[in-house]
Amino acid sequence: MIKYFVMDVDGTLTDGKIYIGNDGEKFKAFNIKDGYGITHILKAAGIEPVIITGRTSTIVEKRCRELGIEKVFQGQIEKMEILRTVLGDNGLEACAYIGDDIPDLICMKQVKMAGGKIGCPLDAISPIKNICDYISPNKAGEGAVRDFIDWLVEE
Repeated sequence: MIKYFVMDVDGTLTDGKIYIGNDGEKFKAFNIKDGYGITHILKAAGIEPVIITGRTSTIVEKRCRELGIEKVFQGQIEKMEILRTVLGDNGLEACAYIGDDIPDLICMKQVKMAGGKIGCPLDAISPIKNICDYISPNKAGEGAVRDFIDWLVEE
């Protein structure tokens, strides 16, 4: 049974683009359907959302507060260390993980080997797509996270 839903941010919850304005301000776009899936569907199913991302951003902090995500780990290049800290050594089988690129690959392989579920957006890199249990028909930032959530809950 899945108890944790671990997400990357850039290229998973967002389209992977960073918009920089004339004054240096940065923007990221989040999909409202992903947010609904996190706040309503996951929580109703008793699944705790977790963010592990390589970048650090106040935008991500604000979005996570809006969604009620309490476990947020930013600036984490070595994601496996954080994943083991959050889940413990025996929690990988109770984990679903969605990611899109090389920094997620080790975690995703470990989760899959332990019996957890892994998914990715349609535009994830090939090494990620090749190992996933579920590949969303949606690109990153276009509802791929929600799609994976729906698949998990319906399974």
